[in-house]
Amino acid sequence: MRLTRPVVLATLLFATAAHAGAGSDTRYLDLINRAHDSVTSLEVAPAGSGTFQEKPLGAPLRGGGDSTTIEIAGESCLYDIRFKFRNGRTLVYKHVDICSGGKLAIRPIPRDTSQLVRSEQPATQYVDGRTP
Repeated sequence: MRLTRPVVLATLLFATAAHAGAGSDTRYLDLINRAHDSVTSLEVAPAGSGTFQEKPLGAPLRGGGDSTTIEIAGESCLYDIRFKFRNGRTLVYKHVDICSGGKLAIRPIPRDTSQLVRSEQPATQYVDGRTP
C-alpha cells in the first residue's frame, strides 16, 4: 500500500504534464462573417507558404454576422486564410496573427475589385495600402 500511492501520484503527474504540453501549439480563431454571402469553405496555410489545408466548417457560415470558432494547430502565429463563398468568389486574408486576439471579421468583398491588390487570389488590401 505504501508503494502504491507514490506510483499512482507519479503516474497522474506525468499524465497531466504530457496533456498540458500536447496542447501548447493549438490555438483558436473566432470568425465572424460580416460579408453578404455565406462562407462554404475555409482553408488555412502558414503565412506565405501556399500550402492550404481545408478546415471543416460543419455548416456554411451565413453572411450578416454568423460566427464560429476554428482550431489551428501549429507553431506559427501568422497564417493565410482563404474563404470561398457560396457565390463562387474567393477571399484571402494574408498574415493573420492568431496569437494576438484570435478574432477575425470577414468583410464583404467589394463589387469593384479593380482597386484590390492582385495576387493568386484577391488580397484584403487596396492598392493604396488601405484595408477594406
